[in-house]
This record gives sequence, structure tokens and C-alpha cells, in this order.
Amino acid sequence: MNRRLIRRASRLVLSLAGAALFAGHALAWGSTGHRIIGRLAIATLPGELPAFLRSAGAVQAVGELAREPDRWKGAGKVHDSERDPAHFLDLGDDGRVLGGPALDALPATREAYDTALRAVGADSWKAGWLPYAIVDAWQQLTKDFAYWRVDTAAARTVADPSHRAWFAGDAQARQALILRDLGVLGHYVGDGSQPLHVSEHFNGWGPFPNPRGFTQDRVHAPFEGIFVRDFVSVGAVRADMTPYSDCRCPIEQRVETYLAATNRAVTPFYELYKARPFAGGDARWRAFAARRLAAGASELRDEVVLAWRASAAGQVGWPPVSLADVQAGKLDPFDSLFGAD
Repeated sequence: MNRRLIRRASRLVLSLAGAALFAGHALAWGSTGHRIIGRLAIATLPGELPAFLRSAGAVQAVGELAREPDRWKGAGKVHDSERDPAHFLDLGDDGRVLGGPALDALPATREAYDTALRAVGADSWKAGWLPYAIVDAWQQLTKDFAYWRVDTAAARTVADPSHRAWFAGDAQARQALILRDLGVLGHYVGDGSQPLHVSEHFNGWGPFPNPRGFTQDRVHAPFEGIFVRDFVSVGAVRADMTPYSDCRCPIEQRVETYLAATNRAVTPFYELYKARPFAGGDARWRAFAARRLAAGASELRDEVVLAWRASAAGQVGWPPVSLADVQAGKLDPFDSLFGAD
């Protein structure tokens, strides 16, 4: 059976199981897992981030919005077929995506990635494009922050009171946009912490060499959904979060490193399942799930901090203006941001 049919069959099984067992369950971390990742990432942001983003309301909002890309599903064929592959990456045991590009040497754009996959008889819709979804969402958040910074600075520095009022209003509106876009980033970063979203062994070991006799059970949805909801606490996840880390590397490299670490948890997942299927809240499974959720929350927190710092050097509007010039009072960026047409 080819991989497309395998994936379709697996998704059919999961969807039927979800209808019977997990009403409303989505094919990623379930609502509980994504909510925990989103909330903890915001709750642990450092003081250098804006106050609106560190508020109790923001913690609550991002927790809910981190579920959003799953809640989009079912909008229609064009919509879903374009977005569904953003949630996963079929990474092989050789570190390559369906025998094509290596994770540590992904092409610079999704167009080039798809071209490389087609050269080996696959495509990015089959393979998934989770790394690109994360990078895209991070770059969007960075741009959002840059606009908010310029709006906030201009509301203080420009002379025209009507312009200052517009900047203040735009900054306020952008706070909601930032939370929404941060939620989208949080979802894909969260998907990237679930080992079965970063592996060709995404729902049972599959039709691959299996000398250790790993399970062919449909393990994906039961692990990430109901098990997490019933047996993993926010406190346990927070206790496993790691300190802030800056690799001082491009976001693309950071994301590849993050997903590689998640992929290394695939074999331990199957080893643990072979020793004892997750049932009854086994302590080893609780610990495994908490560590993976903590990896997602830690990575999301770090990426938000990095996006904030990168935004200070960004340019916004047309013609482009820099934050430094606005802060220094060198110009009124109204035409650039409001639009001079």
C-alpha cells in the first residue's frame, strides 16, 4: 500500500475512533495539550515583553487560540487540503523526508522543498510541511510585533494629534491580532513537540522494517488526546519546562533542531508502549507526555521572545520606516502605515 493510501486509511480510522470515543477530538495534541502549551508559554514570558502579552487575559486567550488550526478543519476541500499538511512531517529513520530532503538541510522555501520531494516521487502534501508552518508563523509574529512597536512609539512622538490617535487605535487593534497569530504559532510549535507528528511512524510503526516488533496499533489519537486530558497536569508540565535558550542561529535552523529532538522521542515512545500500553494513567506515560508538552511550551516561549527581539530591527509600512527613526522623532510614519495610496 502506498504512503498516501496508508495516511488516508489511518486518518479514516482516527476520525471514526474520534467520532465514537473522543467527541470533538482533533488530530494533533488534543484541546488539553494545546491549551497547556499556549498558557504556559505566555505565563512564563520574561518582563521584557509588553504588559498586554503577559496579562492573565493573554494567558487565557493564547491557550484557546493555540487550538485554532485544528478548529479550522472541515471548512472545505480547498481550505483543508492546503492546511492539513502543515501539522506534520513524515520524517524517516534516516533523517530524510520520504527519502528526499534531510531535516538538517531543508530547502529555503516550501516551493523548493516540494520540488525536491517531487524529484523522489513524493510531494509536500504527502510529506507534510510542519517546519515551514512554524517558520512562517514566527515570521508573521515578528512582523506583528514590529508594527505594534512603531504604532506605540508614534503615538508618543508625532506632533499631529489626529495621527497620534490613529496610531494608538491601530496599536490596540494589533494587540488582538498578535494574540491570534501567536496562537497559530503556538499550535504548530505544539504539533512539533508530539513525536508522532514528526515521524513516518505516525500511527503504529507502519509498513517499515520492524525487527523490534513495535506495535501496529492506532496509538496516535488515544495518546495525545484523552490520555493527556485525564492524566497530565499543568503543574507537571510546568515543572519539566527548560530555561530560556537562544541558539543564536537562524529561525530555520532552530526549528530543524527542535523537530530533530522531537523525532528522537519516537523510538522511546514505541519502546514504552511495547513495555506497557498507556492505560490507567501509568506513571511512565504521564512523565513522557509531560516532558513532550513541556518541550512545546518551552520552545513556544523562547520563539516568542526571539520574535520580540528581532522585531526591534524590523521595518514596516510603505515606504518602509524603522522603529529607531520613529522613536527618535525623526519622522511621522502616518502615510507609511495608514497608506498614502
